[in-house]
Amino acid sequence: MLLGLCALVAAEAVGLALPRLSAASWFPGIALALALGAARWLLFRGSRPEPVDDAADGTGTALGRWVERTESQIAWSEATRADWDRRLRPTLARQFEMASRQPRARNPAAFEATGRVHFGDDLWAWVDPENVSSTGTREPGPGRAVFIGIIERLERM
Repeated sequence: MLLGLCALVAAEAVGLALPRLSAASWFPGIALALALGAARWLLFRGSRPEPVDDAADGTGTALGRWVERTESQIAWSEATRADWDRRLRPTLARQFEMASRQPRARNPAAFEATGRVHFGDDLWAWVDPENVSSTGTREPGPGRAVFIGIIERLERM
């Protein structure tokens, strides 16, 4: 960049020293073009776009995370009730609240009634955010069949 500026000053000096005015206007123009070309080269020399890898794109990464999260949720459904209460129940209750458009904070009784109607008493016991057990470390979780049943009912909403 500094070299281009020096070349521009030198071309201007040479242009003023020449007796013909038509040649004097070309030297600074050429020096300016060289200085701008050098500046552009300096700015953009390291910014070549990387080739796109289909396996590492955002969609593939997001899909991989979704699969991992789903596999861990299935594993938690087959663990203890404490794991279910800590990891799955809040997520399922939040998904039900969003799908039913029935805010639990506004009317807890209507939220529970909607849950019982939609899931039935057996499945609602595993979605109800108020049904957390304090002795869940010794109790088995409901298992994969209940988890899949709840997910299927949520999908139908």
